[in-house]
Amino acid sequence: MNSLEYIYSKNRGDYQRDNFDEFLRKIKFSFSRPAIHIAGTNGKGSVAHFLHDIYMANGYKVGLFTSPDDPLEMSKICGKCIEISYIDKKIDEYRKLIDKYDLSTFEIQVFITLSWFNDNNVDIAIIECGMGGEYDATNIFAPVLSIITSIDFEHAEFLGASLSEIALHKAGIIKEEVPVLIGNIEGDALTVIVDKCKRESSKLVVVDRYHNLHKEDGYSIFDYRPYHDLKIPSLASYRVYNAGLAIEATNILMDSFPVQEDKLKEGLASSKLKCRFEVVNKSPLIMLDGAHNPEGMISLRKEIDLNYGGKGFNIKVVFASFRDKNISLMLPEISLIGEVTLTTFENGRARDDSDYFLYLDDYKYNCDYKALIDSLISEAEENTMILVTGSLTFTYVVRNYLKEKGLLNA
Repeated sequence: MNSLEYIYSKNRGDYQRDNFDEFLRKIKFSFSRPAIHIAGTNGKGSVAHFLHDIYMANGYKVGLFTSPDDPLEMSKICGKCIEISYIDKKIDEYRKLIDKYDLSTFEIQVFITLSWFNDNNVDIAIIECGMGGEYDATNIFAPVLSIITSIDFEHAEFLGASLSEIALHKAGIIKEEVPVLIGNIEGDALTVIVDKCKRESSKLVVVDRYHNLHKEDGYSIFDYRPYHDLKIPSLASYRVYNAGLAIEATNILMDSFPVQEDKLKEGLASSKLKCRFEVVNKSPLIMLDGAHNPEGMISLRKEIDLNYGGKGFNIKVVFASFRDKNISLMLPEISLIGEVTLTTFENGRARDDSDYFLYLDDYKYNCDYKALIDSLISEAEENTMILVTGSLTFTYVVRNYLKEKGLLNA
């Protein structure tokens, strides 16, 4: 069993930190680099990548930890993925203790990544939470800034069934006298965050509005104080919103991590992100979007209407989801824009026909996503759009399949 197979053999379905904390105490581990910690229901990955690209353009040595499907792409320094040799070294060194303390896959990934950032003396690290915040394996350091992008219903079995309960978990990344940046959060969830900031004497900043948004040649161009004519390589308005969060973060940290306007613009303009409103093929038009909860699906539907509505597209939706996602709210939303076919893929958390049984009267089901996509491509007419969504992991799987077929040519 190689190192990656070993790590993935440790996949667990719980949400606790006791074992990991004991392991870290045993080896006397601490993460010593300045870091931005990002939690939230949606937008964490986008904000993290924007920050990475802005700071890298400004000459900083930047570490990035996010949650794509590829285990090597989770951890990067200035865009370069972690080496398998480093992972092998850490597994060889700590395998016995990893087994003794029964660490999970994600805990091992966090430990190896933060060790790598320490060893390479990154100037600043951008760390995305895996789930929630308070008990997340990443929540083991005091950041220079905490960001909470959004709060919506997700992972109810772990985070709770109300927005205030979910907010309480995400507010767990707020640390004493560390500034906090939040997105457009309202109601009980906002009250929870405000109360936590008061208890921790943490300054609270709310993201500002972007202005003058227009779109040209695949780019969104907009203003966000104090900058004008910013652009990102995406047509999705939700990515403009996430860019605003990243820009506001650099404003907050300007004294400690100054950025130049031209370099900030350069970083934003180069910041491409897979499987977020990503068109990977133009004939037929194939789009991948990792929307995986009701809030994300609403945003996706609005973006499709905004950018493609009225253009005569016949949209075929390929949908796969994890079992813990609220598809009773997701499916009616996405079915407003096209014909939905449910499918599954090789993952222990993925829904199959037995998990979709309540929905099979309303939606078609195909157990073979590859055959489904092949048939949609072969039958596609000039006005066909194939939209793959429901799970970020699934969109990565499909992206790799399309790459194998030579269809990443947008």
